[in-house]
Amino acid sequence: MKKLIIILIPLAILNYGCKSSEPEKTAQETDAILSGPYLGQTLPGDTPVLFAPGVVSTGMYTRDIAMTPDGIEIYFCVAIGGFAYSTILFTKQMNGQWTTPEVVPNMENPDYMNFEPCISPDGQHFYFLSNRPDSADAEMGDQDIWAMDRMGDGWSKPYNLGLPVNTERAEFYPSVTTDGTIYFTRQEKDSPIHNIYRSRLKNGKYTEPEKLPDQVNCGLNRYNAFIAQDESFIIVPAVGMPDSYGGTDYYIVFRNEDDQWSDPVNMGERVNTRAGGEHSAYVTMDGKYLLFMSTRLMPDDQKPERLTYKILTTLYNQPQNGNSDIYWMKADFIRRLKPEGF
Repeated sequence: MKKLIIILIPLAILNYGCKSSEPEKTAQETDAILSGPYLGQTLPGDTPVLFAPGVVSTGMYTRDIAMTPDGIEIYFCVAIGGFAYSTILFTKQMNGQWTTPEVVPNMENPDYMNFEPCISPDGQHFYFLSNRPDSADAEMGDQDIWAMDRMGDGWSKPYNLGLPVNTERAEFYPSVTTDGTIYFTRQEKDSPIHNIYRSRLKNGKYTEPEKLPDQVNCGLNRYNAFIAQDESFIIVPAVGMPDSYGGTDYYIVFRNEDDQWSDPVNMGERVNTRAGGEHSAYVTMDGKYLLFMSTRLMPDDQKPERLTYKILTTLYNQPQNGNSDIYWMKADFIRRLKPEGF
């Protein structure tokens, strides 16, 4: 039996206030059994807010989120020690209430990286990055895309997608359309450059991947692209673009029915920051909300007036401490970014 979420929630992400040198309490324990859609969170507006602080956004390095089509399972990633320990967690709505996050079965081995979940639009397949061995007697492998199939309320054992998607190079960050086309990142041979590829699914088999054009593979480097389930747009975290806010920014590229791609459009200052930690995005299957990782710090009006050991300890164990968190906002602004003809 899974435990229901009973969490410690920082009030106002620890509202220190500017007038007090040290809070009377650095956190308040609040028993909360979460229920309702999206972990019972208040739905966001046009300004990004933390997604599920204290549950998903906790102060740990957190990124990469995916949901099942019915919205009752949420998957997200946590890494510790510069990816020394990295895995996928999940929480599930049972009898209207959300369970405490746990590691996805078959992803508990601390020796291997399991990251970047993607649920197919039909909810029947779970794709992810792993460097686990390709076979039972093999050593740890390179980064490949793996998959699991839906079996009842759970998932099958993981299996490597194999050729032609996976090669001796690193392949990662799968994103899948309604017709089964898989988009992913591949590191080029003997190079630090990454490019976005796609492979069509025909008669149950993946075709030879094609590298997408320069509109998608924009900037000096790029990775972790999210494709809309209807293939109408792709969100690309890109480095070195002329209109970047700093570091890596989210860009959106639109696609028309003739498989032509628009020029990349910066998604704007509400989404991108100078912090540069914009590395993965996700749009809910109903198209209503954009969720994305960012390393932004807490607002200035919430910063403590002075530092103490107690305050530093609290800051370390809450969101907006410099590690990446997951934010969300309404996604309707995406339509307004679309250029004419797309």
